[in-house]
Amino acid sequence: MRRLAGTFFVVLFSFGVAQDTLNIGIITSFTGRFAEFGAQHRAGFEVALAEINANGGVQGRQVELVIEDDTSSQQTALAAAEKLLSRDVPIIMGAYSSSITNPLAQYFTRQEFPFLVFTSSADSITSPGSDWVFRINQPAATYAEILFDVFGILEATESLESIAVVHGNGTFENAVAAAAESLSEARGYELVEIQSYDQGLTDFRPILNRFKAKSPDIVFMVSYSADAVAIMRQVKETGLSAKVFVGAAAGFALPEFLEGAQEVAEYVITATAWTKDVNFEGAGELYAALMEARGKEPTYHAAQAYAGLLTVADALNRAESLDPETIQRALAETDLRTSYGPIRFTDFNGYRNQNPVKMVAEQVQDGAFVTVFTQEGVVNPILCPVPAWESR
Repeated sequence: MRRLAGTFFVVLFSFGVAQDTLNIGIITSFTGRFAEFGAQHRAGFEVALAEINANGGVQGRQVELVIEDDTSSQQTALAAAEKLLSRDVPIIMGAYSSSITNPLAQYFTRQEFPFLVFTSSADSITSPGSDWVFRINQPAATYAEILFDVFGILEATESLESIAVVHGNGTFENAVAAAAESLSEARGYELVEIQSYDQGLTDFRPILNRFKAKSPDIVFMVSYSADAVAIMRQVKETGLSAKVFVGAAAGFALPEFLEGAQEVAEYVITATAWTKDVNFEGAGELYAALMEARGKEPTYHAAQAYAGLLTVADALNRAESLDPETIQRALAETDLRTSYGPIRFTDFNGYRNQNPVKMVAEQVQDGAFVTVFTQEGVVNPILCPVPAWESR
């Protein structure tokens, strides 16, 4: 039977260990390059933990979180995994970056230990995947797919024939860019250029000037926050003209993008995994609870952390024992409804133990993110005016 998460509460974490509690292990980034995403995770964990414990905990025991900061480092994350296993937690959740989560998934597979991925998106995490690794969030290819679906909608009024892609060279960015390249061919777009860049690059103008010379109809970008801001500011500087500018989540879906890019963020369309406008019961209430916990605008990463912890608690409540094989079977049988979306793990399109929840698209309109496309179709108009800096 499907279960629906109910009331929302917000409390602080309890990091102590008591005899009548059940500890769940978590690895995420509270310091280093990905610290902002770890802060979003913290808000989601707080909301979910309070809800779980208010509803009786897990098998009559209150839940506590044993959280390890991976410092945005693969090596630290692997050390954290070993440490958590020594604490005898029954299951571990993690992490933010795909470059960190991929080796964690391989490690837990070797250890034959259940690992729930709640926010890392690289396709390779669940494709080909493992019997021990389960993921609730969307794989990287779907970040490109939702945007190409938007292109299809726009073609009713716009002539979109060519695309240029710029992306960072991290695991996630490479995966989304590869999906964009494949979809360009499959859906009949001319890919005029695809260009990666190394972390730390600050001058994108040589790339953007090359794009300008090729006059793409679509500029497709996959970058983290600081890069997303810099790219759009330098788009304006170079006078790059395109009918549509899109970002595949990451930095483009964060409040920091709006704050940093300001007027040049206007009309950028981005993929995202969740907004308060999705058609899942309780989404608005979850948004409000996350807002209170975070103290500012929550992102989909907070909602993913919330849903991930609920999923773990649900599986542990159904497990007949806390041995790894029993928990693995309970995860495989998950059929849960949350305000993030339905959670069930299936095998499809080469993915194993992958939740098939759909992506969402939003657009910057009047300086704010507006949900424009969900699993229900178009929910708000998608705008394609010519930005003021363009010469045409």
